[in-house]
Amino acid sequence: MTYFNEKRMKKKLKELAQWVDGTVIGDGEVEISGVSAIDEAQAGEITFIANPKYLPKLNETRASAVIVSKAVTRGEKPLLSVSHPYLAFAKILAFFSQKPYQPKGIDSNAWISPTASLGKDLTLYPFVYIGDHCSIGDRVTLYPGVCIGDGSSVGEDSILYPNVSVYSGTTIGKRVILHSGVVVGSDGFGYVKEGKKNVKIPQVGGVEIEDDVEIGSNTTIDRATLGKTIIRRGVKIDNLAQVAHNVIIGEDSIIVAQVGISGSTKIGSNVTLAGQVGMVGHIEIGDNVMVGAQSGVGHDLPANQVFTGSPAIPHREWLRSVTVFPKLPEMRRTLIEIEKRLKKIEETLSSSEKEK
Repeated sequence: MTYFNEKRMKKKLKELAQWVDGTVIGDGEVEISGVSAIDEAQAGEITFIANPKYLPKLNETRASAVIVSKAVTRGEKPLLSVSHPYLAFAKILAFFSQKPYQPKGIDSNAWISPTASLGKDLTLYPFVYIGDHCSIGDRVTLYPGVCIGDGSSVGEDSILYPNVSVYSGTTIGKRVILHSGVVVGSDGFGYVKEGKKNVKIPQVGGVEIEDDVEIGSNTTIDRATLGKTIIRRGVKIDNLAQVAHNVIIGEDSIIVAQVGISGSTKIGSNVTLAGQVGMVGHIEIGDNVMVGAQSGVGHDLPANQVFTGSPAIPHREWLRSVTVFPKLPEMRRTLIEIEKRLKKIEETLSSSEKEK
């Protein structure tokens, strides 16, 4: 698929180089009007090579220019040399694909409380619900089926896609993106036993989502028992993740699909939790930690380290351990054989002692 500006806006390669802090190798005057994958690109488009295994395609692509790493110094086509090709690709793709915001106004089938405060240049689609005493910032887009509970706020330039549910008392910052089916502010999972009966603990806290957060489809963010569940600035959460009551996720962290974070866990800044990581409650994860896929975390993790496994251990230790797993059946047979030999030796020694 090719991505381009509807008006076929064109930029010279040297202008794109300035945009992404890169260097042109070859003709910087060539005009670019779109972005495409290396196998699909046509004349007038730019493509990229982030993985060295695709370098043989450098001179095969029909693209007019190619984004490459600084390790590539020559090619038959004009090159845009950068330190991080994938990042440069992302910025250029955003330039050509994103449309300027044009407000569509408030549909007559949206229901808005008379006590709600509305900003300017809104886009509110049919069947949006905005409860009492809500605050909606400028240039917010709410798609069909979005429900904003009483006393909640949504900051400027935020986008809530269809069927997002925001429970009462929730604060959503600026430039936040909530994809379809996200639920923010549902009750935390809190119960206490009275004999065999489960007695619900009232969940009377709230949720605060800071600026520039993006949350994927069908992810749930529970409200706090008391206080707040907090998602800090710049956090990106994938689809189908669960964030429990009173969790705090630090700035610029990445939470991948199907992660489950139990209540009152504190996650530092720039943390990466890979797919299906599970975390118990009331633990702390340090800044810059990375946790590998399907790991189970049952204790605090210190900052600036990589962990893998269940239970999670330092990644290098896990690598050494995992190489042993396939050998365990053979090792077991060997140990059984050694045990049999030792038993025979002990029996022989015991017989010799008796003869004496």
